[in-house]
Amino acid sequence: MIVVASNVIAYLYLPGDFTIQAEQLLSQDANWVAPVLWRSEFRNILTGHMRRGALTFDQAYALQLEAEDLLSGREYNIDSLDVMELVNASECSAYDCEFVALAKKLGVKLATMDKKVLRNFPERTFSLDSVSH
Repeated sequence: MIVVASNVIAYLYLPGDFTIQAEQLLSQDANWVAPVLWRSEFRNILTGHMRRGALTFDQAYALQLEAEDLLSGREYNIDSLDVMELVNASECSAYDCEFVALAKKLGVKLATMDKKVLRNFPERTFSLDSVSH
């Protein structure tokens, strides 16, 4: 089981510098989990691609549905106290701390490309850079 940040989900579905590593991570462990927040963050990423003309509405919506299918039944609501304690102990946003809080609650690692999260929570996170391909 791996908690995945929205940026990792985006690399899986949108070609980028770390798409190969995201695919490799999924092949190593397909039990990806995330806080419910990932849906809104991924929608926002897709919106940016639509606005730049890189995706049509239909393509963006199809990717959202595909990602939702991947994480179906593996989405979690996060306790506010857990998030706020992590916010208080770091430089990270509450959004980012939701992912860290889930990883901590489940006793697993968080895959992310967010440098601030990686720096503030090195014991609980890893980067796609570290995934061999």
